[in-house]
This record gives sequence, C-alpha cells and structure tokens, in this order.
Amino acid sequence: MAVDAAPSGEAPPGRLVGRWVPLLVVAIGLGFGLLVLLVRLRLEPVTDVDGDVVRELNEVVSPRPYLVNALHETTRLGGRPVMLWLVGVAALLLLVRRRVRLAGYLLATTTGALLLDPSVKSLVGRMRPVVEAPVAIAPGNSFPSGHALGSMVVYGALLLVFLPAVRYRKLFTAAVALLVVAIGVTRIALGVHYLTDVLAGWLLGALWLGVTAYAFGLWRRAATHPVAPRDDGLEPEAAEAIRPAPDSGRPIPHRWVKATEILTGWGFTFGILYVVGYLLTNHTEGTWLGRFDDGVVRWLQTLRTPTLDDVSRVWSTAGDTPAILAVSLVFCSIASAVWRQWRPVVFVVLTMVGQLTLFLCTAASVQRDRPPVPQLDSPMSTSSFPSGHIAATMCIWVAIAVLVMDRLSGRWRWFAVALAVVMPAGVALSRMYRGMHHPTDLLGAAILTALWVGLLWWVLRPNARPAPAEVRT
Repeated sequence: MAVDAAPSGEAPPGRLVGRWVPLLVVAIGLGFGLLVLLVRLRLEPVTDVDGDVVRELNEVVSPRPYLVNALHETTRLGGRPVMLWLVGVAALLLLVRRRVRLAGYLLATTTGALLLDPSVKSLVGRMRPVVEAPVAIAPGNSFPSGHALGSMVVYGALLLVFLPAVRYRKLFTAAVALLVVAIGVTRIALGVHYLTDVLAGWLLGALWLGVTAYAFGLWRRAATHPVAPRDDGLEPEAAEAIRPAPDSGRPIPHRWVKATEILTGWGFTFGILYVVGYLLTNHTEGTWLGRFDDGVVRWLQTLRTPTLDDVSRVWSTAGDTPAILAVSLVFCSIASAVWRQWRPVVFVVLTMVGQLTLFLCTAASVQRDRPPVPQLDSPMSTSSFPSGHIAATMCIWVAIAVLVMDRLSGRWRWFAVALAVVMPAGVALSRMYRGMHHPTDLLGAAILTALWVGLLWWVLRPNARPAPAEVRT
C-alpha cells in the first residue's frame, strides 16, 4: 500500500518514531549488557586495558596541578549540583512559557537517571580504581560512571527540548556532545573511574534517553500531533515559546556608543575606588576614623558565640560567588521567560561582570590588610578593600530591585526593595563579625554599587520597552 506524502510544512512521519529508533535502543542496550557481562566476569584483557588507561593518565595528570584544577572544574559540570540546577531552571522556564509536557519530560527523564545510577552501581558492585598518586576521591561503587550517565541524560534531554529554538543546530549538538565526552574523560583522568565505567555510563544514559524520547514521540502520535523530524527536537512547534527572548531584536541600540560610555564609566569608578582605598589604607592609622574602623570589629568580636558564629557563616555564604552566581542565573532565566526581552538580562550580566572586575582591580591596587582580630574564615588572597562579598550582594539585589520596581505593580515589588536592603545588611554585618572587613570596606562596596549600577541604569535604560523597529515580526 502506498504511503501518503506528508502535508506541506509538517515533518515526514516516522523519522523520530520510525523503526530504526527501537532498533537503535535495542543495540545500545545490548552494548551495555555486554559491558556489564565483561566487567562481572573480570576478563583479563578488559581489566588490563582498564588498569593501563587509568595508570597512564594518572602519571600524566598528577605532577601538573594546573591540569588537575582544569579537570576538577570540568568534571563539576557533570556533577549533580550543576545538573539539577540546570534542570530546575529549564523546567521553570518551560512552565512559565506553559510548556508543561516538555517540563514533565525533562523532570521525568532526569529523575530516572538519578534512580538508575545507584541501582546499577549496587548490582554490579565494582570497586573504584587505586592509583599511585590520587588527585581526587569519590564515594560509592565505580560501575557505571554517574557523571557520564548523568551528563548524557541531562544535557541530551536539554538538547532535545531546546533544539527547536537553536539557530545553528549542528554546531550546538556538537558542542553538547563534546561537553559530555569531556566530562567522561575527566573521570578517568582523575583516577576515580575505569574506561569501561565511563563507556557504560554513556551507553546507559543513551539507552534511557532513547527510551524516554521514543515514548514522548509515541505520545505525540497518539495525541495526533505531527511526528517531529529527528533534528527538530521533541516539540518543534514550541520553538517560539521556548526561545529565551523571542520578542527582542537588538537588545541595546547604538551598542558601540554605549560600550564606550560603559568603559569610560568603569575607569571613572575604578579611579574613585582607588583614591578612597588608598586614603583609608595609608592615612587613617591613628586617626578617629582608623580607631572607629578597628573598634567596631573588636566590639563585634566580643559578641561571638557558637550560635552567632553559625548564623554569620550562613549570611556570609549568601555573598559567596556560587550563591551570587546562582541568584543571577536564576533571575536572568526567569526575567527572559517572563519579560521576553534581552535588555534586563544584559543589565544584570554587565552589573555582575563590572562588579567583579572593579573589585579585583581595586583590591589588587589598594592591598589593604584585614582587621587586626582573629578571623573566623580561612585566609583570602584578596585584600580587605572593598568587600567583594558585600559589593556582589549589593549589586545583584539592587539591580533586581531596579528592574522589578518598574515592571511589576502592587505590593510584591516592594519585596525586591526589602531584599535589596536586608541581604546586603546581613552579609555586611556577618563579614565584620567574622573579622574579615572594616566598616569602611562596606563604604567601598556601597560606592562601587552606587556608581556602577547607576552608570548602567543611565546608559542601558534596562526598563525601556523595545521600539517598534527593535521588535521581531
């Protein structure tokens, strides 16, 4: 019987849910089963190759600290904290854009991977490698690699979900594949997995990803939705909805002029911070301001108790780089999903990039000593002025308040203002209590925030709505 041609504009039926998909899933499953059998039988050729690869890589990596650090940073991209955060933000974006099915697919696929990893590990029960010069440790059994499995599933699922919104799909797919491979290689190079552990993680991840994608395709066919081509992702019609800012064209007009203004303002801000920091470092000792600076920190030291130590540690952590980065990325994801514009995102990104560079350059130039009291945190490589924790907390929450106050109505917008006051105040008090900063370091952070955020607000106008010429038709 002849097969009818697909209607114009629709994907040819069967490309995603065709006969080759279950055959490929079966082939991957057989490959994984073969690896399990080889590992369980402990065949000498397999164990020899596994041991040789781990040992030779350890000999290359262990004497080179810079390489060890690079491997550790890369392998974090396959760890649960990063991947769960990515899935959570992506699911939130999909729910905001009312793509419940895709959010459900993403959450279900990730949950399945979380259950598969410890289950298979306990069934196989393989011990981790033992190397001559360990550079990393990992708990639990070795087979399969959880990082390899998790990265294959999470990054693969994200690829299938967001592929319809990607312009250069082949390049994006290659980048995702390269990332998954790199994460797997780091696990072997760090000496915490054998080669067969990583191969098994990739195969099991691909197997689970194939099963869930095939099930999603069957559901679409049962719901009379057009079957998606393989290279169009799971739901091609969702492309406009899941694109981060589909209603924005060029986010900032006259960008070269704006870039010049921002760079000039950065230099002006750095100059003011350097002058203030130089005066505080070299001309306040023995003065009333110097005595005030040291006296406040010494007084806070007399109030220390185990309970307050714990509370101050929590508040101080709120100003750490990971916490600030998490807040920035979550807010940018929600902002682009709700407001469908790039301008607020650019405002937040430039706020945090400028804050970080201003802090690092000023601290390196001023070189102010920490307060002369016992410090509750480990020694830090940067100097005391200005406080990086306080400046980062001020900048992110003030930037969020600037955006929210103009774009939301009602009482809830004042919650952002309250956070812009409470969060920096809590971090500032905790940093001084823990002996890490003087009160005038807080002044430096406030000057940085006021000048830099004010400059970006004046130059970028982050709450301006796109002009008709900027909106994509």
